[in-house]
Amino acid sequence: MNQRKSIGIRSFFAPNSLKIQLLSRSLLILAVLLLLIGLFQYAFMREVLYRNRADSLQTQIMSIPRDAWQHIATIPENGDLQPPIFFIPGASLAFIDAKGNYFALSNVPGNINTPRLDTQKYLDVMKKKPGPGNKVIDDAGENGSGSIKPPRLDKPGYFDVKKKPGLDYKIVDAGRAEQLLVLQPVFDRGEVLGVVQISTLTGPLKELLIRQLLTFLFLSLVAMLFGLFCFLPILKRTLVPLFNMVDTAEQIDAGNLARRFPTRQGQMEIDRLAESFNGMLERLEASFAAERETKEQMRRFIADASHELRTPLTSIHGFLEVLLRGAANQPEQLHKALKSMHGESERLTILVHDLLLLAKLDRTPHIELKEGLLDTVILDMEPQLRILAGDRRLDLSIEPNMKCKYDADKMKQVILNLFYNAVQQTDPENGHIQISLSGKNSGVQLSVQDNGPGISDNHLHHIFDRFYRSDSSRTRKYGGAGLGLAISKSIVTAHGGTINVESQEGEGCTFHIWLPE
Repeated sequence: MNQRKSIGIRSFFAPNSLKIQLLSRSLLILAVLLLLIGLFQYAFMREVLYRNRADSLQTQIMSIPRDAWQHIATIPENGDLQPPIFFIPGASLAFIDAKGNYFALSNVPGNINTPRLDTQKYLDVMKKKPGPGNKVIDDAGENGSGSIKPPRLDKPGYFDVKKKPGLDYKIVDAGRAEQLLVLQPVFDRGEVLGVVQISTLTGPLKELLIRQLLTFLFLSLVAMLFGLFCFLPILKRTLVPLFNMVDTAEQIDAGNLARRFPTRQGQMEIDRLAESFNGMLERLEASFAAERETKEQMRRFIADASHELRTPLTSIHGFLEVLLRGAANQPEQLHKALKSMHGESERLTILVHDLLLLAKLDRTPHIELKEGLLDTVILDMEPQLRILAGDRRLDLSIEPNMKCKYDADKMKQVILNLFYNAVQQTDPENGHIQISLSGKNSGVQLSVQDNGPGISDNHLHHIFDRFYRSDSSRTRKYGGAGLGLAISKSIVTAHGGTINVESQEGEGCTFHIWLPE
């Protein structure tokens, strides 16, 4: 028991173990899925963080008054003016006027230079016309009466706080650090004043992304470890039906084919495999049983054939010894011995002929069949049958035009075998034999009935076995070897037909032969 347990443990941790393969492949698939999820999450979160940061920077641009941009736009025309300085935590600000003049309004903390793009790129951004999201508001002024005019929302001025302009941001390399840059055109009364550029370092955003990625990887590793320890007992329980099949297979050998695999274990694939194995075991068991039966039949056949051959040979040998001792000089004894040896040799010849015929039928059961009328064959044999019947009563009940496919010589042999068997089993004076032929089940049925003593149930199932005799003394008297019915069955089977017998003790027996059309 302990040895078997140790073998099971070693097989569990073997690289080619089904458990290890299922576990490793499942964890590999899970790891690949988690990796893909992490990559998608990283890309998605990076886009979300950058866009949210850019949106926040754009909001800061929109919070600056319009006068500041007008003032900066007039600096090139008034050289004595200085651009204002803005302080935006964590961001740098610049303004590019309609002529492409660049004004740095603040710097990124840490002596990081404010990024500067090609002038053409700024001019391209200025070419964008204000859309529905770029509506501006005019200043509220005084009317002719000195009262304050209400602000109008349909003239250029500030950005509409309810609708943000389209977001235009880029990721640029400013030499020492990568920065997120937002470009926003500024309009005044439908005319472009310039482009506001605001930028910030992407380092904090990347650190946040890396922290999130590391957190995700750590949680993924914990999930895989948790799945490993949870999946092992589940996998072991799942493979219990397979282990049961292994245990059953170890108990099955050539001498114990009656054992079967369990087929109701709750797993469809394992149950189907068990049913397949059970079907294979049934076929093997039937094959072994047929092999044992064949060996037993062969053993009986050799013993019976040896016995049948030994009897005439012993008789011939005995008569030859008598003749060698001087009986050859006595005409009466010589004639008697020669007559007996002649009879035994004829019996031996018939036996050998029957054995050769059975061997031929076993080796090449296919015979050439021709379509014809079976009733004409029986009617042609009637004179021969009446001579064999002697004083027994013979009745023929033959329907005309009974057409089927048969070999005439072989069917004559079958009829003679059955008729001769009926003659042996009936009384020479009070015997009654009836031969009938009729159509049945898309074929013809030939029956040979007698009023003999019948066949008991003990012998009925063996009547077609080779060398089998229900009454050996009586069969021996007429020279039979018990091969006639076996030959008849082989011939009928070669015709594609069937042969069977019905009998009750004291009431005779009836042999039925059915041949297809």
